[in-house]
Amino acid sequence: MKAARLYGSQDLRIEMVQEPIVSSGQVKVKVEWGGICGSDLHAYAHGQSPEPHPISKQSPPITLGHEFSGTIVEVSDDVKSHKVGERVAIEPLIYCGECYACKRGYYNQCSMVGFVGLNQDGGFAEYVVVDENMVHELPENVSFEEGALVEPTAVSFYAVRESDLKPGDSVAIFGAGPIGLLTLLSVKAAGATKIIVVDISEERLEKAKELGATTVISGLREDIVQQILELTNGGVSVAYECAGVQPTMTNAVASVKQGGQVMAIAVFGNPVAIDMGQLLYKGANVTSRLAYRHVFPEVIDMISTGRLDVKGVITKKINLEDIVESGFEALINDKKQAKILVRPTK
Repeated sequence: MKAARLYGSQDLRIEMVQEPIVSSGQVKVKVEWGGICGSDLHAYAHGQSPEPHPISKQSPPITLGHEFSGTIVEVSDDVKSHKVGERVAIEPLIYCGECYACKRGYYNQCSMVGFVGLNQDGGFAEYVVVDENMVHELPENVSFEEGALVEPTAVSFYAVRESDLKPGDSVAIFGAGPIGLLTLLSVKAAGATKIIVVDISEERLEKAKELGATTVISGLREDIVQQILELTNGGVSVAYECAGVQPTMTNAVASVKQGGQVMAIAVFGNPVAIDMGQLLYKGANVTSRLAYRHVFPEVIDMISTGRLDVKGVITKKINLEDIVESGFEALINDKKQAKILVRPTK
């Protein structure tokens, strides 16, 4: 079968590899669509640790892709919860189940947390084998394209649900990449009335407007915070940090009102400084959430019933053979791209 295998920094190869074999407690999925994530871009740009992951025991090269949907084509004899022919989305978290976090149900905070598609062969392939607990059935009215968006939507949905947002609140979203845009959809579904989105890309701001932002602000302006404070009469209830860099974190802290909250969703490549004086005098707080836990069924239901219309985040669909130039390189160089989906088979 064909697969996109990452060997090292900017060394992603389309290769013919053996189809994976199902073991106890596993299912085999024919992949229909997979999405390229910022984490994939980071792995592509910087490579991965040569050390094998402590749970998956796999080291590079690894087949990328952790946002994907497909159809079950085989199940092991001991799998009773799923059957051949099911249309599914995959929850790709790898966790031990034994550490303090896992025993409390916070498997996303596992001391050895990893991802199918980053620490174990993933969905940029014709077929993939995953543990049965990673599989979530899709209703017939949820397309495979939407199914591929369940994973990134779960990231935003979980962070919004865990935040202090209440219906009628005002919010600011810093960063209008895929996670920022999905956060926009999630806060809208949760009842936010004033939704301000900040980004340096005019194309992404246009997309944010299409998806329901009430105000967009160029990240190149010097008066971003002043604009937000004026628009909200003193600051937003919650600022969602979806860019992962110092300037956006600084502006997020400065943009919340008395008693407000900054929810960090982005993965930060470098440490950032936070003005504790501002937090102290505002009585505000900064918190964060990694990935998701126990939300896939709810996200799928929200998509199925139309409360989350995620299709607008998709900006391009490509074939696996074109994943480097038309996928990874396009996302690096073309800021109007949001979510690019990849089909392993034509």
